[in-house]
Amino acid sequence: MATYKTSEFRKGLKVQIDGEPYLMIEMNFVKPGKGNALYKCKLRNLLRGTVLDRTYKGGDDLEAADVEEIDVQYLYKQTDSFVFMDSKSFEQYELSAEQVDDAWKYLKDGMKCSMMLFNGNPITFSPPIQVELEVVQCDPGAKGDTATNVTKPAKVETGGEFTVPGFIKEGNIIKVDTRTGDYVERVSN
Repeated sequence: MATYKTSEFRKGLKVQIDGEPYLMIEMNFVKPGKGNALYKCKLRNLLRGTVLDRTYKGGDDLEAADVEEIDVQYLYKQTDSFVFMDSKSFEQYELSAEQVDDAWKYLKDGMKCSMMLFNGNPITFSPPIQVELEVVQCDPGAKGDTATNVTKPAKVETGGEFTVPGFIKEGNIIKVDTRTGDYVERVSN
């Protein structure tokens, strides 16, 4: 198994600690007046989402995590799981509702996504940064209400609800940022 020396530590590195995959989300190099250099790291567990603070001395090493990212296509929801297919091998993977979390609001049949595998098993997925969704239900805007920042909730084709400007109507296609859940723009009337 490959290892990373402290000199190779950087943000975004995927390492394995006690048999579990971690993502290095922060790394600070500290050189005290005397003694070894220290590497203060924040690591996020890729299975549970917990954050760990660890300090390593110069010369220490960490095992590389057997993590790979693949391109997948979302197929369908099946009771409490979501089914995806590898775009190259056509192998199917299931993620539980807990693993998908709130990202279900962006999933449309056939959508291309990115999935992270640990030891060949799916652990997380990422939808595209922006998705286009059709508004299926929203209240009409109040007549004469021309204030610039009037917003209202709108339900989209996936069943998710987003806050949109007052001029959005049912049938509009809107673009939503999947990182924040914010409305970006109206794509079509």
